[in-house]
Formats: sequence, C-alpha cells, structure tokens
Amino acid sequence: LPIYNISLEHEAKVSKVSEEQLFYLMSRGISEEEATEMIVMGFIEPFTKELPMEYAVEMNRLIKFEMEGSIG
Repeated sequence: LPIYNISLEHEAKVSKVSEEQLFYLMSRGISEEEATEMIVMGFIEPFTKELPMEYAVEMNRLIKFEMEGSIG
C-alpha cells in the first residue's frame, strides 16, 4: 500500500472594518455602505484574481449580496 504524507492547512481572518478607513472614505462623500463594500472587495481582490473568471464573478456577487442591508 502506498503511504501518502498529506498536510492540510486552513487559515482564516476575521476582523472589523477599520474605523479610520471608513472615516477617510466617508469624509470624501462616500456612504458608509459603499465605503464598507470598497474595503471588503479590496481585501478579497487578490484571492478572486486567482480564481477562474466565472468563479470570481460569482464570489463577488455572493459577497455583495451577503453585505446588502448589513450596514446600520
């Protein structure tokens, strides 16, 4: 029987959107909802660039859908 040495890792990060980033964007006339979306989408962009286009589009759509109405 072949023996496979397999190592699996998972890393996740959970944090709040920076109040300083929100303040900066909102001081430029951007709504809190739009500012939050910009920050979140900017955070995940490096990951979505690694996905095939159709998956990246769907992932972005699902994240935006999940964020709808979550501000306030």
